[in-house]
Amino acid sequence: MRKILLGVGIFLVVLVAALALAPVLFKDKLRALADKQIAQRVRAQVQYDPANIDVSLLSSFPDMTVNIRELRVIGLDSFSRDTLAYLPSLQVGLDVMSVVRGGQIDIKSIELERPNLSLRRLKSGLANWDVMISDSAAAAKGQDTTQVNLAIKGWKMTDGRLRYEDLTLPFVMQARGVNHSGSGDFASNVFDMTSQTTAADLDMTYAGTAYVTDKQLDADVTMNMDLAKSLYTFKDNKIKLNEFPFSFAGAIGLPNEKDITYDLTFKALETDFKTLLSLVPGVFTEKFKNIETSGKVAFNGYYKGTQNELHMPGYGVNLVVTNGQFHYPDLPQAAKNINLKMQVDNPSGYTNNVKVNIPQFHLDLGPNPVDGNIAIDGLEPMKVDGRVKANVNLAEALKVYPVKDLNMRGQLFVDGTAKGIYSKTQMPVVNAAIRLTNGFVKSAQFPAPIENINLNGTVVNTTGKVNDTQINLPQFRMVLEGEPLEGRLTAHNIDKPVFDTNVRGTVDLTKITKIFPLEGMTVTGRVAGNIAAKGNMADVEAGRYQNVVASGTVKATNVTYKSKDLPQGVKISSGTATFNNNQIAVQSLNGMAGSSDFAASGTVSNYLGYLFTPGQSLKGNMTVNSRNFNVNEWMVDEVSAKPTVTGGNAPAKAEGVLQIPKYFDLVLNSNVDNVTYDNLKLTNAKGTVTVRDETAKLNNMTFNTLGGTFGTTGSYSSKNLAHPTFNFGLNIENLNIQNAFSAFNTIKKLVPLAGQVEGIFGTKFTLSGEMGPDMFPNLNTLTGKGVVDVVKAAINQSEVMTKIASLTTLPELKTLLVVNKEIQANIVNGNLVVQPFDLAVGDVKMTFGGSNSLAGALAYVTALNVPTGKLGNALNSKLTQLTGVKDIQGTERVTLGLNIGGTMTSPVVKLTSGSVKDQGKAIVTNVVKTKLTDALIGLTQKKKAAQDSTQATTDAANHTAEEKARIASEKAKLEAQARLRNQVGQGLNSLFGKPKPKPKPVDSSPADTTKP
Repeated sequence: MRKILLGVGIFLVVLVAALALAPVLFKDKLRALADKQIAQRVRAQVQYDPANIDVSLLSSFPDMTVNIRELRVIGLDSFSRDTLAYLPSLQVGLDVMSVVRGGQIDIKSIELERPNLSLRRLKSGLANWDVMISDSAAAAKGQDTTQVNLAIKGWKMTDGRLRYEDLTLPFVMQARGVNHSGSGDFASNVFDMTSQTTAADLDMTYAGTAYVTDKQLDADVTMNMDLAKSLYTFKDNKIKLNEFPFSFAGAIGLPNEKDITYDLTFKALETDFKTLLSLVPGVFTEKFKNIETSGKVAFNGYYKGTQNELHMPGYGVNLVVTNGQFHYPDLPQAAKNINLKMQVDNPSGYTNNVKVNIPQFHLDLGPNPVDGNIAIDGLEPMKVDGRVKANVNLAEALKVYPVKDLNMRGQLFVDGTAKGIYSKTQMPVVNAAIRLTNGFVKSAQFPAPIENINLNGTVVNTTGKVNDTQINLPQFRMVLEGEPLEGRLTAHNIDKPVFDTNVRGTVDLTKITKIFPLEGMTVTGRVAGNIAAKGNMADVEAGRYQNVVASGTVKATNVTYKSKDLPQGVKISSGTATFNNNQIAVQSLNGMAGSSDFAASGTVSNYLGYLFTPGQSLKGNMTVNSRNFNVNEWMVDEVSAKPTVTGGNAPAKAEGVLQIPKYFDLVLNSNVDNVTYDNLKLTNAKGTVTVRDETAKLNNMTFNTLGGTFGTTGSYSSKNLAHPTFNFGLNIENLNIQNAFSAFNTIKKLVPLAGQVEGIFGTKFTLSGEMGPDMFPNLNTLTGKGVVDVVKAAINQSEVMTKIASLTTLPELKTLLVVNKEIQANIVNGNLVVQPFDLAVGDVKMTFGGSNSLAGALAYVTALNVPTGKLGNALNSKLTQLTGVKDIQGTERVTLGLNIGGTMTSPVVKLTSGSVKDQGKAIVTNVVKTKLTDALIGLTQKKKAAQDSTQATTDAANHTAEEKARIASEKAKLEAQARLRNQVGQGLNSLFGKPKPKPKPVDSSPADTTKP
């Protein structure tokens, strides 16, 4: 017995030790496998810290769990700034024996905690989740596709966040607080997969309209999975959106790589009107559970057909509400007699062929009836036949439906009919009237009410022609805290409106925007004015402003504006302007743009064309003065065009590039006392800036900085925001060399020798190239030429000069003093090429020239003409070999040719030539010509490569565009054929007296919930 117990004990010790050591033994192996699989099978950036990988066997025995924390997946190309998935905790369950054996590893489970998933499809059809490389594609590259096997039997997501955006529709869905779990034997070809999903908050938006807001989701779904046939069939399932339960029947198939087939029907599982009411935005509140309802609902539909590039499945929905009623116990009146019939049918699946028929809609809000009906056939063009009529006492309406902290009064009357074709060239015959009498609105957001709201208007079109539409609003008036605002408007000829309007009064923007909030924007302040306009939009578009009567005055006080696109904010402390047909005369405009103050006056013209005609520019001539202006605040991201400043204090350094507005044609005569640009401080900035065609042209702009005087004339263009360009002529005087070297990265890279020079210089230089994402020149694109005027400079402790002095045994060359020397230079293909220039150090004559690259590589040459007696014996011996003159001491002077290579910190100096002739200038000039020629050839090759790349991109884009056009044309043809078949069918039914069978009526009786 003792031996048995001892054996069992030893076995347990070995087992526990194995369980404890397994993570240590296999961690590196699993991490290497993960890295390899990511590299071979994932088209995305996968970021994680290897230290955040843990392997456990004890907690999940008999499976092995790999836990990866803080994993992030970021897309490529068009999605290089999008995070597809952020996974704070990813747990992968592995079959432990498959890990021990080596070879293929079986994945048995996956668990996600608090994942944040963002799925996007662009208008082009590209999807950011298309990151996995298929087995066939991997095998074609000779990669092993058998190392990992998905033998998943369970998965789980806890407290997830999901966002799905499809710009091809356009559709957006967001879900928060998502919990999901599922199970199924994916090692089998046929099995049942069960899943449970809940979401605490679900939103859905289509084409900018929110159809589902703040709803709860609860779904239990069982599907039969036939992996061999790629056929997935719904079995028992129940999906509840808020209190509305429904279910699916049918199947989804993937017969090939391009097609998805649907054969689905769906229906409501309950008929209580209360369940449908829970879907209405805002209804699902704490009070909803106590609401008193009656009435019945019937809801069903289908989704059937094939989805691919050319086709979409057909769909249909039937909804009937019979004798619906709801009453909040806390309110005195009920909404009753709610009757609705709605049919949506589109068997072809093409959106343009949809038919919507609402033959009946009625609702009594207390004693106030609302009636309507509408039939829609198609979208472009849309055939419409409908009417809405309501006469509602707003105070009575609030006795029916609770709107928190809102008080309304007044009588609202609406009566409108529309019948005919709606398209770009047609309108239905319309006769609509709206009238609000003695209106009153007060909300908690701003308790000051809008009172005495009175308006009376009509929209009439008797012919169906767009331009025959008449809009008449002879009077509107309201009072906000004792301040009236009133006016009138008449317009006709909608395509080119003929208008006559007048508005007068004072608007308190703070109050108005609190009552009617502007999403993502904050506006405050007061605007008073008296504005009248009468004319024809055709004259505006043609620039015949003399035919337009426009006049008025506007006075703004403490107006502020801030938005997501303008987080810096703009404040107008005071502004006064008058205007007529042609221009706005700004007498004074004072305020702040971010942290920068401004005072402006001048004229603005073509404001009518800018406001009403897309593509026309706002023109003007303004004088702008500022005490302090911070350019850093106005940078934008070079790809997204979004501001890089998010508010708060002004940034100390530039981040992003400066964007020039597209439709501005302005001349700005500027005078700024202090300018902050990156970490530079400019003073006394004066000049003229012309803003036109996304380009700013600077004319005679002068400013002071770093103790020097700067002048520039040139341009900056942001037409291609990812590659903004500039072309400047610089005139700099009395600039300290060390100050310039410390402040400008351009000088550090292009003129590294300047770091070892003390003194003052000036320059006249032309420079062009691209701006980088930090609004500083991209040095690889620079081209320029000019003259550097060294006023006085001393070169001390230079490695280059020290090595020259040592090689030539001329110690006086260790220190150079340069006075009033002009040096010509070129910048080509990112290389600085210095033209030959002469110096004298005592009785030594020096000629210097050459080039250096952005990488810091030196390629200079210098020629020294020196008295022979100054040279040491060793050097004389070398010169004898180079010149062939045996008695080198018998010559008076000799010329030494030196090559300077290496880098500034580690230069290499070599003696390459010697001559008894004074030919130093020729030696250096020939070398410099070669350097300049090589640089020009390199620039030409770079431009050719860029042109080839651009052409290849254009060809690829044209090919994609042609393919899209082909698909669109084919879809349009199939869509037209489907519509024609429908019309022919209707015509034949009418001809032979056999009406088209009506859809099967919806059974509005309660569902039999006892059936399986």
